Amino acid sequence: MTLPTPCRQHEHGGSARSGAASTTSAGAAAPDTGLSGRLLRPLRRIAPADREVLWLYLLTRVGIWTVAYCTRWLFAEDGQSRHAGSFFSSWQRWDWWHYLHIAQEGYFPDGQGPWISEWDNREAFFPGFPFLLRAVHTVVPSWPAAGALISFVAGGVAVLALARIARLYLPQDEAGPRAALFFLLSPCAVFLAAGYTEALFLALALPAWLAAQRLNWPLAALLTALATSVRVSGLFLAAALAVHFLVTARTAAHWRRLPWLFLPALPPLLYSWYLHAHTGDWMAWKHAEERGWYRDFHAPWEAWANTWHAAFGHSQATGYALMSQAELLTMLIGVVLCGVLLWRGRWAEGAYIGLSLWALGTSYWYTSIPRASLLWWPLWAGLAGWSLRRPQVKTAYLAIAAPLMTVVAVTFLSGRWAG
Repeated sequence: MTLPTPCRQHEHGGSARSGAASTTSAGAAAPDTGLSGRLLRPLRRIAPADREVLWLYLLTRVGIWTVAYCTRWLFAEDGQSRHAGSFFSSWQRWDWWHYLHIAQEGYFPDGQGPWISEWDNREAFFPGFPFLLRAVHTVVPSWPAAGALISFVAGGVAVLALARIARLYLPQDEAGPRAALFFLLSPCAVFLAAGYTEALFLALALPAWLAAQRLNWPLAALLTALATSVRVSGLFLAAALAVHFLVTARTAAHWRRLPWLFLPALPPLLYSWYLHAHTGDWMAWKHAEERGWYRDFHAPWEAWANTWHAAFGHSQATGYALMSQAELLTMLIGVVLCGVLLWRGRWAEGAYIGLSLWALGTSYWYTSIPRASLLWWPLWAGLAGWSLRRPQVKTAYLAIAAPLMTVVAVTFLSGRWAG
């Protein structure tokens, strides 16, 4: 897989041809009349390539929710039940409960915390998503519906930004939709629809990267700061922005924007200060990860060996063993991706992927690397470029990835561990 270099003329999305498509044969814009015309007018202002991406996004949402519906009926809690679970029951899994409890109760309700037994280590989760969940809940009474709405809107923003990033690097008109297709049918795409942080993080991180490509450092820094309030991965994005700043710095005016790059560190610092005020521990979020998810530091080869043993040593139930096999495979893909980026001189994106792999690859064993691959936007843009040069790549990807996506979705939606 080769990764092309940016083509700046495509960074704004759309082309001159797209503007001409909205006029009549006489050259005048066709007037919108009636209620339907007023409702569709904002959509018509979107470039045709973006409309194609949004249409693809909506279709894949229908597909994911169809899988969720079938899963509720096929895998009821009681195998003999005559009634399926509630509409959102399939989505209330694993990390969702941590975000929900933080939104409902805060981090340390009624004096509880890591000093008591049976603590759920909720401080490992950054406050951005729970804060937004609580805000949306003020107008959406159902907590699961509020979480689904956040992910739905954020996912649409993210996929549009991804398509525009792809058009930065690839001159073909179909580059954006192709990158979106690979992304939305990736094996762990179900997490973009769940009440998780992936969609929200990408809705901030990808526009931040676009802003950095246009050298709009205030906007890039602000969006990255918001991303760091959602996931610690925002700090890896901040490092990538710093590298991009250094390799593009040419003038004194450029260097005067340097202080903006410190803004993304503010949310993690404030969160650490808050946790210290309640626990006396500046790194309480990291220690919660160590207690709850074995994310204490181990050398990379130890983490690989421990994950390999979990995958093939018959020490885990088959479901967990299969997920460990997926962790190993995704780590290999990430290492290859990082190497290709560095070889192509894409230093900033290489730094982002490299830091992500280091954080994920130095725990006791690998956890959630397949899900984290959703955040690797160079992977989806790179696959799009590869498939445009070799059409058989698209066929092979869809033939393999689409069934895997369904398997992972059913696994997650039926309450089994899926990363």
